[in-house]
Amino acid sequence: MPIKSYKMKSFLKFSAFSFLVVLFFGRCEKQESKIYFTGGTPPVLTATEGAEFNYANAAETALTITWTNPDYNFTTGLNSHDVNYNIEIDTAGSNFTNPAKKVITVSKDLSRSFLVSELNDIMLNQLSLQPDATHTLEIRVISSLTSGTETQLISNTVQFIANAYSIPPKVTPPASGTLYITGSATQANWQCGCGESAPEDQTFTQVTPTVYELTTDLIGGGSYLFIPRYGTWNAVPPDPDKYGGIGANNTNNVLGDDFKAKGGDLLAPPESGTYKIVVDFQKGKFTLTKQ
Repeated sequence: MPIKSYKMKSFLKFSAFSFLVVLFFGRCEKQESKIYFTGGTPPVLTATEGAEFNYANAAETALTITWTNPDYNFTTGLNSHDVNYNIEIDTAGSNFTNPAKKVITVSKDLSRSFLVSELNDIMLNQLSLQPDATHTLEIRVISSLTSGTETQLISNTVQFIANAYSIPPKVTPPASGTLYITGSATQANWQCGCGESAPEDQTFTQVTPTVYELTTDLIGGGSYLFIPRYGTWNAVPPDPDKYGGIGANNTNNVLGDDFKAKGGDLLAPPESGTYKIVVDFQKGKFTLTKQ
């Protein structure tokens, strides 16, 4: 009996010791498994210009930018995760605060090339700069490992100077020089196509050769179209009979979308009220802003 008691005590001591060992090393392993972000180096951005910037070279490379690896560091060493890069393009002097600035996301790569046509499109249709004029663009790169700002590193800024050239409108504007709105979303409903006169509150004002504006009351949830001539559904070349959505009827973004000649019915916002409508044939886009 004493021998058994001795063995039992020894076993209990050994078990307790084993438990403490496992607990100790388990805690050590947990502590060692924690990884901390310790910083990195902002990318260094350089730019190399290519073909002369003009319409004839539209398909050629105008600019190539490259940047250095930010070398994100962790307690385990250099980062082995994928790095995301946001290329920001804005007008000089805006300090990248322009809501219309162009942002291009690149993963892993350390360079990006731009065609002449791509940069020209960014200047005219993204930044809304005037054609046939010289503009200075500023470009920078922001690297990050997550969607937050904790790991963001901002590069230096480089400039690119170019004379934006005119390009054909994405949608040919009406040769008539007039534009109207019609549909169940308007106060006069759909035009009857019998030669009636256009209501004043459904007649657009031509602001530029490619931009038309109208402020009018719309009925929420109704449909509408833009038409180059009021009182007829017959197309008069070179104008189409109507301008509408690029997809099926009433599938557009109600506050603005792309449009095309002979497109489908457009859906009005769900809330009735007064809206400013801008139809931009250069960009092939329309927008609605509640007044």
